[in-house]
Amino acid sequence: MNFSIVISFVFFTLLVAVISYFKTKKELTQTTTGLFFANRNNNFWVVGGALFLSNISANQFIGENESIFINNMSVISWGVSSVLAMLLVSEFMLPIYFKTGAMTIPDFLGQRYDSSTKRLVSILFLLSYLVNLLPSVLYGGAIAFNGLLDLFGFMQISYWAKIWITVWIIGIIGALYTILGGIRAISVSDSVLSFGLFIIGLAFPYFGFKYLGNGDWNEGLLIVLSNNDGRLNSIGSSEDEIPFGTIFTGMFIMNLYYWGMEQYIIQQALTAKSLSHSQKGMALACVGKLVSPFLINIPGILSIFLYTDLTNTAEVFPRVVNDTLPVILTGLTAAIVLGAAITTFNAGLTSSSTLFILTFYKPILKARRQIVTEPKLIQISKRFQIIVSLIAMFTAPFIFLAKTGFYTYLQQLAGMFSVPIFTIVLVAFLSKKASPIAAKTGIIFFIITYIFANYIFEIEMHYLHVLGILFLFTFSFIYFLSKSKGLDSNKIIFNPEKHHEPWKNRHKASIILLVLMVLVFLFFSPLGVA
Repeated sequence: MNFSIVISFVFFTLLVAVISYFKTKKELTQTTTGLFFANRNNNFWVVGGALFLSNISANQFIGENESIFINNMSVISWGVSSVLAMLLVSEFMLPIYFKTGAMTIPDFLGQRYDSSTKRLVSILFLLSYLVNLLPSVLYGGAIAFNGLLDLFGFMQISYWAKIWITVWIIGIIGALYTILGGIRAISVSDSVLSFGLFIIGLAFPYFGFKYLGNGDWNEGLLIVLSNNDGRLNSIGSSEDEIPFGTIFTGMFIMNLYYWGMEQYIIQQALTAKSLSHSQKGMALACVGKLVSPFLINIPGILSIFLYTDLTNTAEVFPRVVNDTLPVILTGLTAAIVLGAAITTFNAGLTSSSTLFILTFYKPILKARRQIVTEPKLIQISKRFQIIVSLIAMFTAPFIFLAKTGFYTYLQQLAGMFSVPIFTIVLVAFLSKKASPIAAKTGIIFFIITYIFANYIFEIEMHYLHVLGILFLFTFSFIYFLSKSKGLDSNKIIFNPEKHHEPWKNRHKASIILLVLMVLVFLFFSPLGVA
């Protein structure tokens, strides 16, 4: 354990905490709107930083760099291609959420379908957070944190025991942060950490290539460019982990769901003071996604040339950081990784309690004609967050036993929860009549067939293509059944207000961002550096 790195890490971690404290100490978290939506008063800088850092967790640092070491740069397709989905969400979905006043995705579906559909989707969200999001964030953070600092190296314990300890440390800190600060504190921390991430992103290529070139930066860069053997190629073949064709099938569906329907992401977008600020924030997050390959994937690229054999490939990122960066920047990296893990964990916790309180607890109190007070809702919300945190901390270490790669494991499991929700929301957008029975039946149909297709039968097809095919079947089933048994769509009430005016320059910004998206793919292709 290097004490200089630990000191640097503690300094930067406390700096983020102090900035967040002074920026949020006057904010009200005694109401559900304050706790869950930051009183809807965030500007686009805060919204953009929060969206970007809520997405960039330790899972990306660990999983993507591991995938590059094992395979190639095709894994960046997830982030780079998401720009198109984000722009579609900004143009078509955010205006609807703002105009309907929906505070959660289940709220919107409750308006469009019925209350039982709202509850079913809320349960699906909560299961997704409990089974996938929260445990994986804690596990990824623990892997990265142990590799960077090795705080428990002096203890004669197994690697898995270290993971258990670190998971609980991250989980407890994250839970306290969420319970005490609310989503405003999360948003401010994300913005500060985004700035730190850009610093690391600028420093890493210099120090990394310099280390690879034995003190000569140009030599290190030349080694990467001339001897990469196609490993810098982001255009994945059918034999790669992420075939390029999946961008247009299951990956596009999952990206559109994630940025337009994932509760903890949409909740960040809805903290904006207006639709215009929310759309600007989404565009700012798009910029972050486009530069991500240059910010978080350089370690994976360097690992191809630095290591010929690693027994635990999940340690690619922390090992490269420790070998190449100066002490102070290693400490900053550890602070960012920990912060990214905590803020994503926080966002998931906040969204979980939001869904529980607004979808289940509050309606139950009203149905029983009991008095509903804001202090009571806040108290129950915090208790629920503690329970969810404990479940996530108990289950996270068992991801170590997953047979597939960490990143593939996450995405494959996420598809089971995300696509059925995406499907019924899409039907709600496109069809003037939407049957609640068809929506609920479609959800159950998709989950059952997805489990059989991915975990029981051995289908010789990439899971993202399977996901795309199942989506088409489920969509067709719900759509045609809804046409015969529908409910009128005028149940959705739009509220025209000043702060619902869209961003005037959004179309110009979208064109620029789409061109840059194509250029990033071309850069990491046989026409570019690969």
